[in-house]
Amino acid sequence: MINPKISIITVSFNSVKTICDTIESVLSQTYPDIEYIILDGSSSDGTVELVNSFGSRISKFISEPDKGIYDAINKGIRIATGNIIGILHSDDFFYSNNVIEKVADSFNEYEIDAVFGDAQFVDPINTSKIVRYYSSKLFSITRFKFGYMPAHPSFYVKKEFFEKLGYYKVDYKIAADFELLVRFLYINKIKYKYLNIPFISMRTGGISNRSIHSKYILNKEIARACKENGIKTNYFFIYSKYFSKLFEFMFNNNDKGTDHRLK
Repeated sequence: MINPKISIITVSFNSVKTICDTIESVLSQTYPDIEYIILDGSSSDGTVELVNSFGSRISKFISEPDKGIYDAINKGIRIATGNIIGILHSDDFFYSNNVIEKVADSFNEYEIDAVFGDAQFVDPINTSKIVRYYSSKLFSITRFKFGYMPAHPSFYVKKEFFEKLGYYKVDYKIAADFELLVRFLYINKIKYKYLNIPFISMRTGGISNRSIHSKYILNKEIARACKENGIKTNYFFIYSKYFSKLFEFMFNNNDKGTDHRLK
């Protein structure tokens, strides 16, 4: 695939405090062939007016009621005209201005269906302060049973696979991204490449890590996604990822020769 058109989809709802960073990080990308689509859930806080202030620099902007974040993402995918689809949430922004250029280069150079990389979590106020680093380097499909997946916001995939394999399941509240990655990577074994770079910066406080209750729902849906896709797991496996993350954090902070970042 030579010089693919890449569609980036942002879903927003009352995101006026953060979405400007999101938009500007897309518009500053060096790659020339980007379609930028924003799906807003009828915000009332000034988000609509802010997005409209960018005019034609936003390829498509729709503000209307939806059935949740995954319903809105699916709408964006269906109206996208790019060969490659990626998601950038309204709390997030690209790590650098050449991320999409590197994504496109990978599709140009390799016979692949998808790419993914790393993500970093940052303080919601001081976004230069890294709170946690999410590395996808050690991902393998065997780790799905432990609730591990590549950093979903770094996942870029050919649009044709949504049409062939299905979209995000809207009856999931938090883990539809996990289920879709299981379906694409584990069940259908699409060809992917890992890029050893951070794709995005994510403000802490997202829906999947706001509270203990959110984590309970997340892990319950991870167990459901595994069961629906034929992966044998249990809650001991799924919750063990928290202990391994703690161990990695403690190990890295005791090893002065390593990069002190929590995966």
